[in-house]
Amino acid sequence: MTYSTQTADSYTLRVTCPATTGLVAAITSHLAKRQFDITELAQYDDDETQRFFLRCVFTVPPTSTGAVLGTDFAATAQHFSMDWTLRRNDRPYRILILVSKVDHCLRDLLYRWESQELNMTVAAIASNHATLAPVAARAGVAFHHLPLGGNDKGAQEQALRRLIGAESIDLIVLARYMQILSNDFARDFAGRCINIHHSFLPSFKGGSPYAQAHARGVKLIGATAHYVTSDLDEGPIIEQDVRRIDHRHSVQEMQALGRDVEAAVLARALQLHLEDRVFIDGNKTIVFS
Repeated sequence: MTYSTQTADSYTLRVTCPATTGLVAAITSHLAKRQFDITELAQYDDDETQRFFLRCVFTVPPTSTGAVLGTDFAATAQHFSMDWTLRRNDRPYRILILVSKVDHCLRDLLYRWESQELNMTVAAIASNHATLAPVAARAGVAFHHLPLGGNDKGAQEQALRRLIGAESIDLIVLARYMQILSNDFARDFAGRCINIHHSFLPSFKGGSPYAQAHARGVKLIGATAHYVTSDLDEGPIIEQDVRRIDHRHSVQEMQALGRDVEAAVLARALQLHLEDRVFIDGNKTIVFS
């Protein structure tokens, strides 16, 4: 199953480079010269990092031939030291979802995909447990059981890498995948791997964060979606949200509210990435909403 509301003549251009004058004019003049119609344009200059970020959505007329952006744009990009990507919007990202035993984020993502809320192709689901194989089967998605097998994480990650290559995966989504990925894996898939966790971290670590939060009488619970890095749960943040609670909420009620906010935050973060709205800027993100 694939989903796309975009036409084949719609493209998204992403640019980041050192900030300087004339960047927007240089980019838009190339598009105007080809009579491309700009439908969205957002740009930001980061004063702290002195970096420029731009996201532009445009359509190409049916009479256009040849490369969408020609060699003259490549020359301009080289002149300004631009890192840039161009994506045709009718080609959804291919997604691999990693899970363990907890299913609420997986079920939510599959529902949003099946109801055409998320423009993606769920190419595969992988897990270190076989528990959620029936969920994948009902959605018609291939399920891959990749057990740790004597706690050999290296062999499991190699199998995971083979799966990513075989399925031409664009983005990995950790939908409550309860395993720590190696530093090498995090480095190799930087900017292509999204995780969701309760925002109690690092204050409430371990397997029972809601019980710890309940014991401390917290007034807010929430969740954070971020890119995976070698620093555990400290990667660039994409999306966050909270729910207010009080002393009347039990641990079970907090867990239920937590499941809701985790699923919603992960879905919003994923949608932002799928629409090419997120730029990594050092340890933070620039998000064009």
